[in-house]
Amino acid sequence: MATNFIYSSRDHKFILKEWLDMEKIFNFEEFKDCYSVDDIDNILDQALKVAREITAPSRDDNEKVQARFDEGKVTVPASFKEAYRFLNQNGWGASNENEETEGHLPQTLFRACTEYQIAANAALMPYILASAGAAGLIAHYGSEKVKNLFKEKMYSGDWSGTMCLTEPNAGSDVGDLLTRAYPTDEEGVYRIKGTKCFITGGDQDITENIIHLVLARVEGAKPGTKGISLFVVPKMWVDDDGNIAGSNDVNCIGIEHKMGIKGSATCVMAFGEDSRCRGYILGNPPNAEGKGEGMAQMFQMMNGARMETGHAALAETVLAYYNAVAYASERIQGRPITNPRSERQPIIKHEDIRRMLLDLKAYVEAMRALIFKTYYYFDVAACSKDQDEVQRVKARIEVNTPIVKAYCSDRAWELTAEAMQVFGGNGYSEEYPVAELCRDVKIYSIWEGTNYIQSMDLIGRKWMMGKGKVFADWLAEIEEFAAANAAEAGLEKDMAILKRAVEAYKEIQTTIASYFMNQQISMMPLYATRILQASGDLICGQLLLEQAVLAGKKIDELGNDHYDYPFYSGKVMAARYFIRNIVPNLFKTLEVVKEGDTSVLDIKEEAFTV
Repeated sequence: MATNFIYSSRDHKFILKEWLDMEKIFNFEEFKDCYSVDDIDNILDQALKVAREITAPSRDDNEKVQARFDEGKVTVPASFKEAYRFLNQNGWGASNENEETEGHLPQTLFRACTEYQIAANAALMPYILASAGAAGLIAHYGSEKVKNLFKEKMYSGDWSGTMCLTEPNAGSDVGDLLTRAYPTDEEGVYRIKGTKCFITGGDQDITENIIHLVLARVEGAKPGTKGISLFVVPKMWVDDDGNIAGSNDVNCIGIEHKMGIKGSATCVMAFGEDSRCRGYILGNPPNAEGKGEGMAQMFQMMNGARMETGHAALAETVLAYYNAVAYASERIQGRPITNPRSERQPIIKHEDIRRMLLDLKAYVEAMRALIFKTYYYFDVAACSKDQDEVQRVKARIEVNTPIVKAYCSDRAWELTAEAMQVFGGNGYSEEYPVAELCRDVKIYSIWEGTNYIQSMDLIGRKWMMGKGKVFADWLAEIEEFAAANAAEAGLEKDMAILKRAVEAYKEIQTTIASYFMNQQISMMPLYATRILQASGDLICGQLLLEQAVLAGKKIDELGNDHYDYPFYSGKVMAARYFIRNIVPNLFKTLEVVKEGDTSVLDIKEEAFTV
C-alpha cells in the first residue's frame, strides 16, 4: 500500500513557543510544577516519533484489513489494537483528558501531539477520542456510583466509549428520535429500547467493554429535544463491584461500507431487542414539565467532538500537503517556460505547481492557527481564576467552534484534491497515499452535525449571543488588530485588505438583518454556508498576519543567511498569499449577498428531475 508518513513539528514549535503565551498556561496551578516552555520541543518530538514508529505502520491495514462484521461481531486490524494499547498506556490517549491525572498536558500542547497520531492513522484515533469524550461526560454529570464504575477504566483505555445520537429516522432532527427509556425499580436505572446508526466504534474487539452514551426519551417526557435524556449503557453489564456481569442486550447488527477510514467501525446498534438492556441516567430524570437534561449534556461532548473533527481534517490535509511537496521536489517533468531549451526540471519549479503548494501551505497554517488559538482559549477557560477573562475566552470558543469544524473540513476536501492534482495521474493511483487521504477526509464535513448546521449555528445563534455583543467583540478584535498594525513594515497593504474585509463583513451582517426585517427569512439559511466560509477567511487572515508580524521581526534578528530563514520567510509569504488571494473572496460574498438572488428558492422541484 501507499502509506508515507511525512510530518513536521516545526510550525507547532513556533505556535507554542513564539506565538501563543504558553508561559501563562504553564504558570496555572494545574501545570506549574509539571511543565515549562523548555519542555515543548522534547514532548512534540516524542509524540512525532510515536506517530512515525507506532501509529503510522498500522495505517495500511485501514485499507488492507479494514473493520469487518461477521456473525454479529466486529473485528479490527491487529495492528490497530497494538497501537491503541501503546497510546493509552504511554499517556498519548484518553488518560490525558482526565483532569485528575497527575502530569496531564494542557490542551494546547496535547492537541499538537494528537495531530500527529491522527495524521498517522485517522481511522484508529476515533476509538480513543470518542472514549475520552464519553468519559468526560460521565466525570462531569455522573453520580458517584456511575463514575466509580466507568470513569477510570474508560480514561485508561481498558474500556472504550461512544456517542449514540443518530437513528435511521432522526439524524440532524435529533428531537424525532424513537429510542425509549423506561424506569425500573432500581434508582437511576432504566430499560433502554431502540436503534442507533452511524455509531463510530459502536462495536470492536479492542476492549472488553464498550460504554455507550445513548440519547433516549423517558416514557412520558416532552416531545422534541426538550424531553431527551442521556444514559450510560454498557455493552456488558457491570456489577456494583466493577466486574463484568454478562451481556446487556446491546448488539451491533451491521457496519457501514465506507469510502474512507475503513478501519474505523461505523455501526448500526440495537439496544434491548430482548428487552434486557439497562442504562444509568446521567443527571436528573425529566422534571415535572417533562424536560430532560440530555441535549445540554451531550452538547458538551459534541462541541469537543466538533473541534476534534476540524482538527482531524487539518491533520489529513497536512499529510497530503507534505506528500505533495515531496513528490513535486522529486518528479522531473517539463522545462521552464522562460527557457524551453534548458534541462528538464522538478515540477516544484513550475508556476502552477508552486501556486497549488502555496495554496496548501497557506490554508494549512491558517487552519492550524485558528484551531490552536481556540484550544489555547480552552486552557485559559479551564484554569484561569479571573472570571472576566474566563467569560471572554468562553465567548471566543463559542464563536470559533462552528468555524473550526466547518471551515476546516470543507477546505480539507478541496485541498486534498489539490494535493492529488500535484501528483497528476499518479495521484489517482492507489500506489500513492493521496488517494486514500482524499477518501478519508470527506467524512469530516458530515460528522458531528453537517456543515450547514454549523453555519446556521454561527449566524442564527452566535451572531445573536449576548444581544449581539459576543460576536461584535469577536469582530472588533480583528478590526483593532488591523488598525494597530496598519504601518507594519512590509505588511501595510495586507493590513489594509484585512481592514476592508472587516468592513465588508459588517455589511454582510447588515444585509442579512435587512432581509430578516423584511420577512425574507429564507435568505439567512440560503447564504449561511457562504457566510461561515467568509468568517473563516476573515479570522484566519488576522491570525496569519499576527504570525507574520512575529516572523518578520525574527527575520530582522536572524538575517537572511540563518538556517531558519526559510521557515520565517515562508510564514510571511503564506500570510501575504492568504490575505491577497483568499481573503478577497469575502468581497465577492458581499456582492452575492447584496444581490439577493432567489433562484434557489424560486426554482420548481420538478426542474431538478427533468
